[in-house]
Amino acid sequence: MTISIEEWREQGRFSDLLGRRIFRGAGRSRRRLSSVLAAALGSTQTRHVADDDTRILLLEGIHETAIESFAVAGYFNVERLSHSLTGQDLLDAIAEVDYLGIRSRTHLSAEVLSAAPKLKSIGCFCIGTNQVDLDVARRMGVPVFNAPFSNTRSVAELAIADIILLMRGIPEKAARARRGEWAKTAVRAFEVRGKRLGIVGYGRIGSQLGILAEGLGMRVLYYDVEHKLPLGNAAPVNSLEELLQEADVISLHVPETPVTRNMIDADAIASMQPGSLLINAARGTVVDIDALADALESGHIGGAAIDVFPVEPKSNKETFESPLRRFDNVILTPHIGGATEEAQTNIAREVAAKLIKYSANGSTHSAVNFPQVTIPDHEDRRRLLHIHKNEPGVMQQINHVFSSHGVNIAAQYLETQGDVGLVVIDIELDDAGPLIEELKSIPATIRVRLLH
Repeated sequence: MTISIEEWREQGRFSDLLGRRIFRGAGRSRRRLSSVLAAALGSTQTRHVADDDTRILLLEGIHETAIESFAVAGYFNVERLSHSLTGQDLLDAIAEVDYLGIRSRTHLSAEVLSAAPKLKSIGCFCIGTNQVDLDVARRMGVPVFNAPFSNTRSVAELAIADIILLMRGIPEKAARARRGEWAKTAVRAFEVRGKRLGIVGYGRIGSQLGILAEGLGMRVLYYDVEHKLPLGNAAPVNSLEELLQEADVISLHVPETPVTRNMIDADAIASMQPGSLLINAARGTVVDIDALADALESGHIGGAAIDVFPVEPKSNKETFESPLRRFDNVILTPHIGGATEEAQTNIAREVAAKLIKYSANGSTHSAVNFPQVTIPDHEDRRRLLHIHKNEPGVMQQINHVFSSHGVNIAAQYLETQGDVGLVVIDIELDDAGPLIEELKSIPATIRVRLLH
């Protein structure tokens, strides 16, 4: 039975269909299928057919668009799981994987990464990459890619919605209505117009939130450890303490670092205005949840909207536990700041494209932990990728391998970052196989790969 691309999408069968061995076969057949899929999906990306041994594992329900992108490029050995993995299950799952896609719940420590000797690259289908030991990955020759822009609008819109609902006291009124209480009153219900929004972290999300908030008539203040030019009429302040004291609403948009851990603790909360609101759609470790619960109990904080938590369920089947569950004036959402169809589609397409580009031609542009090179396509030449320790004399040894065989180097793309170097080499040679072993024998070599 044949089925159209639209029917695959509508029935949610793309990942199921491609996850089986139906389309794994000879290169010519797979190239024809890739061309058909590319035409049906309107794709213009570079065609590249991987060998059948290239294994891709996607965890945590990554959007099906990623599988479409891989299929168009000729990658059909793709497994997609709806949940994260931990412990031995994770170690077993990644043992033979070439490319790994995760979101925020899968943690890739040094121990976990050491269990994946074939791993070539990691795609974080989200903004953050703190769930990966980036230094260890780099030293293993594994670039890590993410999607720093694709869900900024979704997070900013959720923060705006939280601000409006909390200002009107909607969470508490809705909770009381479900209990049969009719709390029709204007007490502690306010318009957002004219209120002061304090944004902690004026990056991609924070600055976009500021623009949306100004459109509603709010006055926007922001604090960032880096100098950031304001957009619109937003005004920077000199310190976090000043921002906390001035704002009616505090919205957090900072990464998870040792500096931001428990940034909003009991002292920080005490410095906020009585009755002010707190929104956290950044990272769960930024807010001391127990301190926030105490401030809500005392009434010092008028309400909160929390989307991220220090400890989160590993799947939708686990029970969510938090001391904030007992408060009617708190909006609790299950880490869905970027969970819109638009954002997840864009993230899946963006990160998959980066993994495909690296696999196909060695381009590491926008990798967060790796030397960055942007490389044009040259299908008429052999291309090799050599990842090595950044030591004196390595390039001389690499070039000697080619010169000793009389091989002409048509192009060479070199970059280093810290203790790791990356060089992508185009050579004029039909069979580069014999050279691979010689390149591997160079003492500083971390990884060698024939791209095409």
